[in-house]
Parts: sequence; C-alpha cells; structure tokens
Amino acid sequence: MNGDQLLAVGTRFVGDIVDYFLALEAETAVRLLLCRDGGEPFEVLLELAEEEDPGLVPAHPEPACCGNNCIFCFVHQLPTGLRRSLYVKDEDYRFSWLYGSYITLGNTTEEELERVIRERLSPLYISVHATDEEIRCRLLKKQVPPILPMLERLTAAGIELHTQIVLCPGINDGDVLQQTINELASFWPQILSLAVVPLGLTRHRNHLPLLDALTTEDASRTLDILELAQKQQLEKTGSRFVFGADELYLRAAREFPSIASYEDLWQLENGVGMLPQFRSEAEEVLLEAFPLELGKVILVTGCSFAAELEGFAARMAVRTGTELQVVAVENRFLGSSVTVAGLLTGADIIAAVDAAEPGTAILLPEVLFNEGDNLLLDDMRIEDLERHFKIPVLRISSDPWGILDGLERLDCSEIEILQG
Repeated sequence: MNGDQLLAVGTRFVGDIVDYFLALEAETAVRLLLCRDGGEPFEVLLELAEEEDPGLVPAHPEPACCGNNCIFCFVHQLPTGLRRSLYVKDEDYRFSWLYGSYITLGNTTEEELERVIRERLSPLYISVHATDEEIRCRLLKKQVPPILPMLERLTAAGIELHTQIVLCPGINDGDVLQQTINELASFWPQILSLAVVPLGLTRHRNHLPLLDALTTEDASRTLDILELAQKQQLEKTGSRFVFGADELYLRAAREFPSIASYEDLWQLENGVGMLPQFRSEAEEVLLEAFPLELGKVILVTGCSFAAELEGFAARMAVRTGTELQVVAVENRFLGSSVTVAGLLTGADIIAAVDAAEPGTAILLPEVLFNEGDNLLLDDMRIEDLERHFKIPVLRISSDPWGILDGLERLDCSEIEILQG
C-alpha cells in the first residue's frame, strides 16, 4: 500500500493525520478505503488484536508556521549555516495534540478552534507566558487575542490543557508571574499543569531585543513564588499544579523536591523533574549493575548536568569496576550560557574530548541527536566522531539505564572481539 491515497477509515473521511488517528481510536476491525494512481477506490479490511498498530504510515503534514515574533524566541538566536529544519517556527494545534508541542493560540483560527472542540483534541499544550494582555503581547511581539477567554472556551468544552511560562526576568516574573499562576490555577483541573521555564539566551542575539539572563537571585525569588503557590494549591485541590524547571533549582543552588512532588511528571519533556527522575532511576540501576571488563569509558554531557553525572559515575564505577570519566562540554557554538547537553555540536564535543584524558569508548546521550537519526546540531554523525576518535562511540538513552545498557553493550563487544 506504499503510495496509496487513504480516503477513509471505517466511516470517517481522512483529510489529514488527525482524522487518521481519531478514526483508529474508534475502530476495532479497521476498514480502509484506498485509491491507487487515481483509479477506483477499493477497500482493505485489517483484523487487529487489541491495541495492535496497523503499521500504516500516513503522510505527515508540514507544520503551520508561527506568526509571532517572540522576544525570547530561540530560533531567532541561531546562527546561519545549520540544517533548514532547525529554523522552522511551528505553531500547529495538530502537533500540539499529537506530540505535545507548545502553541500560543495567537495564530489559531476560529475554524481550528471549532475543530479542537468538535473532535475533542485533548490534551493541548499552551504557551501562556503571561495572562496580562499587554505583557503577553509584548512577549509575543504581536497583537494577539486575550488568552483567558480562549482558555475558558476550551476548558468549558472539556479540553484538558498543559501550560507553560517562559520566564523573562524583569518582564513576566514577580507580581506578573503570581497573577498568571493564580489565573491559570482557577481553571484546574481542566488546566492540569503549569511549567515555569527560564528563557535561553545564545551569543547570537545581534539586532534582537535586549533581555536579562536569569541570575541566582532571580531563580531563588521565582522558586519562593512557586513553592508558596504549590503549598496553596495542594491544600486547595490536592495538586501542586505549578512546577519549576530543573534549571531554576540548579541556578538557585537549591535542593530539588522529591520525585513524588512532581506528581505525574506532566512536564518532563519541558525539563521539569528530569534530574529528580534521574536520581530515582540511578538507585534502581546501581542495584542491577555488576562487574564488567572494560577500559576507561567517557560520558559526554553539558555543563549544567556534569556534577550530577559525576556523582552517579563514581558510584557506578564502584559497582562495575569500570572507570567512568565525565566530560562536560562547553557550548562554544551557541555560547557558554547554554549549558544543556541537547544543544551541543559535534565540533564542541570533539574539542572537549580531545582535551580530556583518552578513553577506550564514548557514550553520547540521545538528547544530542536529531530525532530519528544520528545527526548532531552541526550535522556531524556518530560515524564522523568515531573516525576522529578512533574508538567506539555509542548513542544511549539519556538516563541511568542508558548508561548501564551502553556499558553492557561495550562489554559484549569486547568479549566477542576476544573470542573472535
């Protein structure tokens, strides 16, 4: 059926990928109406076991482009010369429902809103940033409809929402932040969660609005607001509702809450609760680890996570008998203020590892790579790194289990070499 046009699933006409997934949810035996090369439509009946995937790959739409000009937009801060997909500013309600992509609703049409409500496309992920209309328009650098009536309309129709604030010091922090939390919390439980995430600034901000970087004091004041709001919401509703990004705790040098305090980890992909989850999984992994016959293995990470990874690596070395060297890579490409692993280039990794003590293998977390392939931010591949270092380079999942799996894969490889 490769290349066939899918016309309908069951009784539902399929106009796009949303229709396709909605149709699958409603069907047990899947009846497809197809058309090949403009010919007559024909039917195919698929008998599927419960929750079995039919294995179809529908054509994926190009995302609707964002019409905002946000003063903190990360895409605007990228240098030229990167792959084209990195410069795409998407703002698409379909991707919000399908993948959890954040949208502002500032570009959503009336027809699209009606479809969200009619088809019950829930949950959606909404970038609010501020409920104060003037400040929100300033942040988006565009005149947009008031956000609260749109949220009221969606939640009244039964649509669940997850929301976020990109925190810009001096603009939407302090009293503005408190107002936004209070007004969004009034929609609970239809608005399930709110993440507060600091803005990211690169060194490529020529001709862009002047913004202040988050300071230790900013982070500490923000956490004070969040912790008080969590206490109030927990007493009122049984949910903390609002959660701070890990970067806030790191910047404020404040202890992280327990993993249970993050409740359902709604905002994990937003950098909220990743480090507490890592710590929780680390304890499980250390119980599973066993001695391995390996040389020194290098673990690559960003500067913000290096200290945490070093602590785990030291304990893992005791359990496995393998020396683990953490290499914290400074982001020279985007600027030293960008400290997360997911925005490192192959060139910066090469520079950092070349300056470190040599090892026998390198483990790279999957957050470094473009989804679906082994491309780094500057289009380098794992194969390029292996040719440079002349040692194995493995891609692993970005958690303690990934490190254990990587070490075990290396151990098996060495055993096979010795046996061969």
